[in-house]
Amino acid sequence: MSNQNFKEKVVIITGGGGTLGGSMAEAFAEAGAHLVLLGRRIEVLEQQRKLLLDKSEVEILCLPCDVTDKQQLITAREEILDRFNSIDILINAAGGNLKGATIGPDQTFLDLEIPDFEKVTDLNLMGTLLPCMVFGEVMAEQKRGAILNISSMAADRVITRVIGYSASKAAVENLTRSLAVELAKKFGDGLRVNALAPGFFIAEQNKSLLIDENGKYTQRGKTIIENTPMNRFGRKEEIQGAALFLCSEQASFITGTVLEVDGGFSAFSGV
Repeated sequence: MSNQNFKEKVVIITGGGGTLGGSMAEAFAEAGAHLVLLGRRIEVLEQQRKLLLDKSEVEILCLPCDVTDKQQLITAREEILDRFNSIDILINAAGGNLKGATIGPDQTFLDLEIPDFEKVTDLNLMGTLLPCMVFGEVMAEQKRGAILNISSMAADRVITRVIGYSASKAAVENLTRSLAVELAKKFGDGLRVNALAPGFFIAEQNKSLLIDENGKYTQRGKTIIENTPMNRFGRKEEIQGAALFLCSEQASFITGTVLEVDGGFSAFSGV
């Protein structure tokens, strides 16, 4: 794929300081796109910006923003348009989980903490919908733009314990298909919405669940590897090609699709 495909394009990445968000930011920067990194912690975004500028010469704008706050997103949109005058691609990589929305080893779903369950739903679902609304408005006016949401293996397969995360990511997949239909029908074929469903990548959020203090796989980590035909966890750079493709003109007739990047996990029955 030619790097010229994204030269001068304006790419917004929510959660741009995270493991997968940062990896995708690196890919688009190398492809010549201008980047806008959004996240709650500006120091994390600035650290990511420094790493990216060591490898590329694109413009990178870092903006502190809570993706569940529509007014903050609107304020960010105005700053982005003042700087770049357009928005071409939105990647919704912000998301996460909380302990209270997770079932512990000795718990059942009756022990879920509803406030945490609601916060996880707010972050993963509303934190995807609201950026789509705010930045999608610009795309609708332009009659062009690509949105890429981030789902999870937990959306389509039952992954034990992470019930709140699973439910909200399943909603993200349904939202992706709904928005794909809505935008194409109302604003034309220049607007597309797709999603990636990553398999198991080791990030700061899940590291302690998968690797113990001695650097060996936990029992949960071993179970995941046993059910992944490639027999390993994903490397963060392995999300890049799929993201570049779905946001490119080569994917101009693809919308409403969820692409799994999982080492075969979703294909394997366990037998």
